[in-house]
Amino acid sequence: MRIRAAAAAELPLLQDIERAAGEPFRSLGMAAIADDDPLPLDILETYRHAGRAWVAVDAADRPVAYLLTDTVDGSAHIEQVSVHPDAARRGVGRGLIEHLATAARRQGLTALTLTTFTEVPWNAPYYARLGFRPLASSDPALTEGLLAISRAEEAHGLSAWPRICMRRELR
Repeated sequence: MRIRAAAAAELPLLQDIERAAGEPFRSLGMAAIADDDPLPLDILETYRHAGRAWVAVDAADRPVAYLLTDTVDGSAHIEQVSVHPDAARRGVGRGLIEHLATAARRQGLTALTLTTFTEVPWNAPYYARLGFRPLASSDPALTEGLLAISRAEEAHGLSAWPRICMRRELR
């Protein structure tokens, strides 16, 4: 697996990956997540142009997964990571996250953060296996930026299912 910056022409493929990655949510009674529209092309282009969109590609150099990142309160925040189901369970998501961790360390950032569903096997339990820890409401690592992200997700309807903020320290 190779990871590289996303190309502008690939942005529609990223939308396709997100749609495909959303389909397994149906089996958990989360059809609204599966039906949610992927990020618009202009938003994806903003991430790409800023160097904050990476793809994992197959042997033909075609994206099979992607990761978008923001910087939130001194941490690299995983805004989106999606792996096409055909490439799932092969370490592709882990590879993207490790790529981000390396880039974040180079930038002097101290942690990776994300928000995720607590009861989806390929969400919070998966991230815990990758070294992320849940942030309780009293945890000082639960920053204002993460709280703002959580409020925005709630306004988008994601709080219909239990969610959590998670953090992984970078050493």
